[in-house]
Amino acid sequence: MEKGKSNVASAADSLQDLTLSSISSSRPIPSSTRITATLRSTGVPNKKTKPPPSLVTLCLGVVGKHLEDIVSDLEAIAASFPADVKMVIVAIARRRRLLDDNVILSLADSSWEILDLSGSDVSDSALKELAITCRSLRAVDISRCGKITAAGVSELVQQCHSLETLRCGGCPRSDYTARSCVGILKPKLNDAAGDSWEELDTTEIVHGAQSLHWLVWPRIDKGSLENLATECPRIVVNPRPSPFGLRGTQVPGEALPDIILDDPFVKDIDPKTWAVQGFKPRAISPSLCGSCDELSMAEKFRLAFLERDNRLAPKRAKNARQHQRRAEREWMTMDAGAKAIALASRATKSLHARKLS
Repeated sequence: MEKGKSNVASAADSLQDLTLSSISSSRPIPSSTRITATLRSTGVPNKKTKPPPSLVTLCLGVVGKHLEDIVSDLEAIAASFPADVKMVIVAIARRRRLLDDNVILSLADSSWEILDLSGSDVSDSALKELAITCRSLRAVDISRCGKITAAGVSELVQQCHSLETLRCGGCPRSDYTARSCVGILKPKLNDAAGDSWEELDTTEIVHGAQSLHWLVWPRIDKGSLENLATECPRIVVNPRPSPFGLRGTQVPGEALPDIILDDPFVKDIDPKTWAVQGFKPRAISPSLCGSCDELSMAEKFRLAFLERDNRLAPKRAKNARQHQRRAEREWMTMDAGAKAIALASRATKSLHARKLS
């Protein structure tokens, strides 16, 4: 019994000695403590400090790996999903090259402010519906989207008045679309004889990109760049980060060419989720764009025809209305019954106007 008490007393004395030694600076630091301090000072990551993935993140990873199996039922499945979860699924679908009109329209949410469609199969029809649904978009990436033309971009800038950043180009077809959109991006004033639109408030701009400030177009041609710089200096093309800001405005991350727009949404997702198809997203760069094949002559003619057809569509509609009115006038002059009906209708309108007066 006495032996046990002596052991307890000696253990207590030892603990006290350890406590005193820990706060004493005269004694050397143990080697294990020095190693831990060295690892922290050299920046070696401590695996124990990394939090485990959340249950939602793990579930999204499983959904992403089997996304092609639920694409047909995605609209019904994702109807009650939160907006951020929908955005994660869109980012995974884009990386797995499954993003098309059906997928993006099934997941579209009105609260979205950022939309990355780069390298996808989304077309003009889906982009027009997205512009109507997601009117709060601030940054949109349509680079390397071969199915999006100037018609889709026109609807985007007309519906999304908060659009500040547009990313385009990246391949020959997308570069052609961007060149066709230069006139669309330049805002037009209510009063054409007024001052420069740069000095006016956005409420006085009726057409064009009202709030667009940043245009990311890596392979912009010299003519388009000069056109924008002369007639629309508010739009900054291919901005670069600066600690002092650019023209008094801090460049947002969405406007930097080396930033992938939807990366923040999948930062916690295991990259193996989209490695199923062996696709690794990369930022837009001139070297990447230069590797694209040039458009064939037939494709250039087809795109030129579509652009001309869209430009002349309002004129054709106007001519059709004029032809219809001319035919009605000729019919009235040649047919006695029709002339009598027209005169009776005119007399009835005159009598009705007199009664009202």
